[in-house]
Amino acid sequence: MSAAPDLSHIRNWIFDLDNTLYSASVSFFDQIDRKMTEFISRYLALNPTEARMIQKDYLAEYGTSLSGLMAVHGMDPAEFLEYVHDVDLSLLAPEPKLRQKIQALPGRKFIYTNGSKGHARNVAQHLNLFDLFDGSFGIEDGDYIPKPKRSPYIKFCDVFDIDPNTAIFFEDGVRNLEVPKHMGMATVLVTSDADWSHEPEITRPASTATQAHYVDFVTDNLSNWLPLYS
Repeated sequence: MSAAPDLSHIRNWIFDLDNTLYSASVSFFDQIDRKMTEFISRYLALNPTEARMIQKDYLAEYGTSLSGLMAVHGMDPAEFLEYVHDVDLSLLAPEPKLRQKIQALPGRKFIYTNGSKGHARNVAQHLNLFDLFDGSFGIEDGDYIPKPKRSPYIKFCDVFDIDPNTAIFFEDGVRNLEVPKHMGMATVLVTSDADWSHEPEITRPASTATQAHYVDFVTDNLSNWLPLYS
C-alpha cells in the first residue's frame, strides 16, 4: 500500500455515506442500528433480543437487514427506510477541511450508499457537503439490491456513465470494496477505532487492523488522506 498514491487518472470520486463522510467514532450510526431493531421487533412481533439476532443475521447474509426482510418476509421497504433514517443529525459536525478537499477534487464526485437517497441528502446537507456532489445513488436506485452484490455497482456506473478505470471508491465496509476493485476502481478503506465487536465479523466497519487484497489504501482520516488540489 502506497503512502503517496498516484491519483492522476482519477476522474470519478465515489464516497460511501455512513461512517465514511463522517467518522464512525461519533457513533451516529448507532441511532439507525437501534431503530432497525425496534422496527423489526414490531414488524415481526419479536422481543428486542430476537429481533436483533434476525437483524444481524440478515445483514450478514443479504448485505443489509432490509434486503433480508424483503426477501424472507416480502416487506415493503418504504416504511422501514423512513423509520430508521428519522434520526438526530446534531451528533455530526461539518468539517470545513473535508469540504475544501472534496470541492477541489478534479472530475465528478458521487455518493453511493446502502441507505436511502433521502438519508444521503439529509446527512450530506447537514455536513455541508451535498452541493459538492454530481449525483447520489441510494438503495432504491439499485432496485433494493445492496452492496456488496455486483449488480448495483454495474447499475451505478451505467447511470452515471462511469468508466471504473477512472474511478476511486471510498468505503468503511471492507467487503463492499471487492467488487469495485475487480471492476477496475482504486479502493480506499476508511477505518476508525470505534468498537464494532457487537456486529457480525463479516459486516463490521473497518478497523485499523483490517486487511484485504482488494484494498489499495487505508486511512483513518479522510480529510487528511485526500490530496489538496488548487
